[in-house]
Amino acid sequence: MKLKEKAKELKEKLPIIYIAMKSKQTPWFAKIVAFSVIIYALSPIDLIPDFIPILGYLDDLIILPFLIILAFKLIPKDLMEEFKEQAKTIWDQGKPVHWYYAIPFLFIWCIVLFFVVKAIWF
Repeated sequence: MKLKEKAKELKEKLPIIYIAMKSKQTPWFAKIVAFSVIIYALSPIDLIPDFIPILGYLDDLIILPFLIILAFKLIPKDLMEEFKEQAKTIWDQGKPVHWYYAIPFLFIWCIVLFFVVKAIWF
């Protein structure tokens, strides 16, 4: 299986992670990882922008799949089966796009920009 196909397969597991994040039964550390996955996956802004050669696709091929695998390992197996059943119909109307998921990444880029400008002018 190609790396890109594997990454796509992992992204299809996002509804399960979303349901796990919202569940009160999910352990807090798994919720933190699940929240990170959902924000990163649904954000229209990447931590590493796609226009940067090679590194731009690093998040899609390495970072996001790693976070998804980590989330799956942290969620208890008995809960995972329950979440898989609930997730079968969650995206029937397509992938949700929420711009507020971009806020953490905008914040990170503002901090980076601040330090770059500070290093250049001061």
